[in-house]
Amino acid sequence: MTIQEIRDYLSRYFDTVELVGNAEEPITGPAKIETAVKGQVSFIANEKYIRYLGLTGASLVIVNRSLPLDEFSHRTSFIKVRDPYTAFVFLLQKFAKPRTVTAEGIAATAVIGRDVSIGDGVSIGNYAVIGDRCSIGSNTVIGDHSVLLHDVSIGCNSVFFPGVICYNGTVFGDRVVIHSGSVIGSDGFGFAPQADGSYVKIPQMGIVEIGDDVEIGANTTIDRATMGSTVISNGAKIDNLVQVAHNCRIGDHTVIAAQAGISGSVTIGKQCMIGGQAGFAGHLELADRIQVAAKAGISKSFLQPGAVLRGVPAQIMRDQLKQEATLRGMGAMKEKIDRLEAELKELKQRS
Repeated sequence: MTIQEIRDYLSRYFDTVELVGNAEEPITGPAKIETAVKGQVSFIANEKYIRYLGLTGASLVIVNRSLPLDEFSHRTSFIKVRDPYTAFVFLLQKFAKPRTVTAEGIAATAVIGRDVSIGDGVSIGNYAVIGDRCSIGSNTVIGDHSVLLHDVSIGCNSVFFPGVICYNGTVFGDRVVIHSGSVIGSDGFGFAPQADGSYVKIPQMGIVEIGDDVEIGANTTIDRATMGSTVISNGAKIDNLVQVAHNCRIGDHTVIAAQAGISGSVTIGKQCMIGGQAGFAGHLELADRIQVAAKAGISKSFLQPGAVLRGVPAQIMRDQLKQEATLRGMGAMKEKIDRLEAELKELKQRS
């Protein structure tokens, strides 16, 4: 694409796209700002990368409309938009080559159960196992060595990478992406303690329901409900190595970063952002649009939409920062108290 063609392409998504520089220069692909070379496009969405503007070899850099460029415009071309991060995402989509999950069609080594419904254009990989009464929507891809146990339902245009395991009765919407090693619908962690110190397993009789446009990262586990459903709602994005326990409900377009652990019967609202390694106690609720910082420990419900939580146990961020500042000053405060006590003791001795 030429730079002009890139500008025209981004104009589909942004009202104002300003080009500064050589519109006819060809661009062969994207790169990071610090490693880009001539013929590549990069972007700056974070102020700490502005220092690379005078160093980058990129032929085109996408920047925020407010960024002054006078001292750099002789070195490279720029496209100025309201949101350079999202603009670069659209460009990545344009340049990205589709990944091959498995060969087209149904592999000869795939095992297909009884009464299975398979839509048009479905691909099922080598050594995949499809249980009885499963339903797979049109243009869905099931990767090599994936396993669907009985009564699994998958919508259209979904992609299951190799090695995905789905337990009985799991329901998936359309355009779902599940990465390798994920286990969907395994038993919730339910055991009843007995008087003699032993445990009796609680039957996990529910299912997992996953909505449209959900993406689940590698080696993530989502447990089936004890009764009813564990629900991952439309547009949710879950990173690698996340644990979602039985009977949780994750709201529309909520994102959860790696290594977060969510205990049973937690309800998380819409458009929340959960940082990496955050931990949730069971049976609590978060309102919509709440942000949880990395490593936060959520031990109670927060019902104020849009709150920002931080710390262990998690608090509203402004309160937690005040507490943290107080703790940082404890050393100096102790020294002052020790000094005052010494002065008081000296005064008593004089009197």
